[in-house]
Amino acid sequence: MSFRIPLLLAALATLPLQAQAAQERYTIDPMHTFPSFEADHMGMSHWRGKFNRTTGTLLLDKTAGKGSVEVEIDPASIDYGLDALNTWAVGKELLDTAKYPKVTYRGELRDFVDGAPTRVQGQLTLHGVTRPVELRITRFKCMPHPLSKRDWCGADAEGSFDRAAFGLDAGKDYGFDMTIALRIQVEATRDK
Repeated sequence: MSFRIPLLLAALATLPLQAQAAQERYTIDPMHTFPSFEADHMGMSHWRGKFNRTTGTLLLDKTAGKGSVEVEIDPASIDYGLDALNTWAVGKELLDTAKYPKVTYRGELRDFVDGAPTRVQGQLTLHGVTRPVELRITRFKCMPHPLSKRDWCGADAEGSFDRAAFGLDAGKDYGFDMTIALRIQVEATRDK
């Protein structure tokens, strides 16, 4: 009976290590991750664009239903498909990328169903302002990558925010709706 106590203590001592080991780190693939958005044009139409340069990491424990994400976007990579609009958007009237050279989003993965998160509760830092922005995850899937054989996860997420709350109120006096619809496609591969 006495030999069981040291075995039990040894098993209990490894529990925190096992819990830490279950959380895996993934690196976001910048060639398969593009935050995109829709912005109102005076109620006449929606302009759509995306950001071409995104990096970040994902921490994920599918078994425990926990995780977090940290993403950095280069706002100078904005792409409306119209060079003149891209040039205006990075200038002082909107993003002012010379003064604010990065956009960040940090969040906690929430409400896991069958090992997959269904939303992200996070904070967006844009134009020097940080505000809460929640994303709904509409698709989340993991599988072995066909080349590296490492775990590979992909997701689609969506949300919205008021750009004026971040000091981006260009066009407000002309009747532009300040709501930005955000869509994100992301893929990430587990680190070695």
